[in-house]
Parts: sequence; structure tokens; C-alpha cells
Amino acid sequence: MATSRNRRHFLRSSTALIALPALESLGFQRTASSAEPKRPPKRLAFLGFGWGVTEATWYPDINTPGTDYELPQGLKPLARHKSDFTVVQGLWNKYSNEGHWGSTMWLTGANRYAQVGQSFHNSISVDQVAAATLGQQTRFASLQFCGSDSAGGSGHGPGLSLAWDVRGKPMGGQNSPVEAYHRLFSKDTTPIEQQKLMLSEKRSLLDTVLENASDVKRGLNRQDASKLDEYLEGIRDIETRLSKEEQWIGVEQPPAPMQEPPPGMTGREEIKLMYDLIVAALQTDSTRVITYRQPVSTLLLSLEINVHPHDMSHYHSVLGEKLDASQRRDLAQSELLAGLIDKLKETKEVDGSRLFDHVALAYGSNIRTGHSLDNCPTIITGGGANLKLGHNLVVPKGTPLCNAWLTMLQGLGVAAERHGDSTGTLSDLVA
Repeated sequence: MATSRNRRHFLRSSTALIALPALESLGFQRTASSAEPKRPPKRLAFLGFGWGVTEATWYPDINTPGTDYELPQGLKPLARHKSDFTVVQGLWNKYSNEGHWGSTMWLTGANRYAQVGQSFHNSISVDQVAAATLGQQTRFASLQFCGSDSAGGSGHGPGLSLAWDVRGKPMGGQNSPVEAYHRLFSKDTTPIEQQKLMLSEKRSLLDTVLENASDVKRGLNRQDASKLDEYLEGIRDIETRLSKEEQWIGVEQPPAPMQEPPPGMTGREEIKLMYDLIVAALQTDSTRVITYRQPVSTLLLSLEINVHPHDMSHYHSVLGEKLDASQRRDLAQSELLAGLIDKLKETKEVDGSRLFDHVALAYGSNIRTGHSLDNCPTIITGGGANLKLGHNLVVPKGTPLCNAWLTMLQGLGVAAERHGDSTGTLSDLVA
């Protein structure tokens, strides 16, 4: 019997024994251990947009909380996914008091005056908190994507992302679909030995800097010593990135599940391509944490709207042209989000489940409209954090936005007890 089994499960030659794949027609029977696919990892994504929303036609009626609510005009394109996202109303960052600061504190919840004697301070963003846990096994601990209008409108150079590092410093990102594609899928043709040499030279330089810094610190006053510590923290961040690069030397990047995007795309098509790249990055497990600061001004232009987003945001409640622009912007953004959710649902994991079921995704803005920073527009979707979906969730006025972020972190298994100005989790958001 053993001889028969060997003949049927192996190919022999005079010099080799090659195992055949597990073929059911040759008597292979799946066991619980062999049939159990690897459980898909958890992922996290934040999609942010500036200038808020059209207040009268984007938010559901606060008097109909729960699942039996009517989708407002601005969210109608999401109707097919109504049971798979929750709108959370009443959230804000209590320390945000400047309407022109964009998304600076959207993911951090920081107090800009937290450091005595300084007029600006920020802290780590929620995506980077997650990346410290979820990003250990991927090529990129996190990825930051930005709109082409995030680099002063030029579309060149690193964009202004939503992410802030552990020191509260801004993190750059890819601000075009082409840049993002090459970051993810372009092959490094530099010989491996040369890559190792380049990393070694960088490490040598860092070692020299650290040695010199230790000597300098002895003669510094308290304030200068604090500045030097902050500088050294940045050096340690570089060391961490170098260690990450060393782990992946010689490991080929995955084949791209999509074609390289054409250059020069802006506005609506740019956002759609970035959404496709977000799915591709998560699908190939290149990263498990992504932020995307999507454009608004170029989106308006692609919709043939010649209203500046600042004017649209401030005056849409009283002027017809501005109101029309704001509502058309809302519809376009909702249509694009609906398309992204479609793709997350269509994309299959190795165990046959949907990518959507393993992603926690937050979509929104730091600002309601004009200079109003309360009731930040917030949509939560995806099954990755075990959150309650399909609801119009109205929380008490003044509830910290960071309570939602903390709820997402804990739902993903990230051991965080607080974040930013959080006061706890949103129990009504937990499934």
C-alpha cells in the first residue's frame, strides 16, 4: 500500500524525487489543518477631503437615528451600500479652532498649544499609531497618497499628506497615480550588493551623527537639549526605515494587479485611479495602512465647475451658483466612494472572503462647512474593525472625533488606550 501511494504522489528519476501537488483525484483528502487558509490581515484606510460638505443636503436627519433613515441627496449615490456604512454625527476635535488649517489635526486631535512657549504643536496621527502594529510584516509600514493639488498646485514633489509621525511632524506622500504606482510596483534594478552597500553607508553616516550629538549635548541648555532630542528622534525614525529597507532587499515587489496609470490625470479620474491603487496596495499586502488626502479644487474643474472651493464652502448657503457647485461636488465624491466600496467587495482574499470584510475605512473632513469645525462629516465602512454598519449614528454634541479613531484602532486589535483628545470609545459604534 505504501509503495502504491509513493508511486502516485511522487515523480521519481535516478537522481531526484519530486512531490506532486495535492490532487484530489489521486486520493488527496483535505484535512482541517491543510484546508485552513491563512486568515486575511486587518487593514485601515483614511480618506480625507477639504472644504466640508453641503450641510443641508449631506447629513441625514438627526431625528431618525438607527437604520431606518432616509439617505440625503448628497449621499444618494451610496444607496446600494446603505447597509454597509454608518454616518456618525456630532464629532469634533475640541482643540481645532482655526478654519484655515485644513486637515492638520483631523487624524491627530492634538492641542496646538500643548507645548509651553510654542504657537504650534501636533502629535502622531491615528494611521501611524496603527502602522506601528499593522505595518510590521509589510514592505511599507504605511502609505500616504495625496491629491495633485496638495503640492501648491504644481503636482510635483512630495505632497502634503494626512499623516503625522510620532514627533508630530508632517509626512510626505505620493501626489499622483503614476508616482503611487511606481512606489508600489516598480522593480528596483540596482544590484543587491550595491543596495546593501548604500544602506551600509547611510548607517555609517547616522552612527557618526549620533556620536557627535552625544558630545554636543553636554554643553547645551535645557531648551537646546530638548531641540536636540527632537532631532535625534528623527534620526531614530530614519534608522527604523533603514531596518525596514534591509528586510526587503532582494524581495521582488508583487506583480501589479492593474495597468500603469496614464500621466496627467487630475480631478475625478485622478481620485478614481488613486482608489484603484488603494485597493491594489491592500490586495497585494504591500501595506495595511493608507491615508489619502484627495483633491477638491481639481475635482471641481473636472466637473466643469469654475467656483473656487473656498468661495463654495463659505457662501453656498446663500448664493445659487455656490450651492450648485457644493452639491455637485458632494454627489461626485459619493459616486467615487461608492465605486471604491464596489471594488473592495469585488476583490477576493485568498480564503474567498471579500477584501471589504477585512478593511476599516473612514471617510470625511475636518470641517463641516465654512469655518465650522464641529460635526465633522464622518462615514465609517468596511468589516475589518467589527463596527456597526448601516446606521445613522448621532452621538452627543461635542464628542471627540478621536473617540471614533480609538474605536477603530481597538477593533483592529491595536493596543491603544487613548488617542489625541479622546475620552473613550464609541460603544454604539461597536457591533
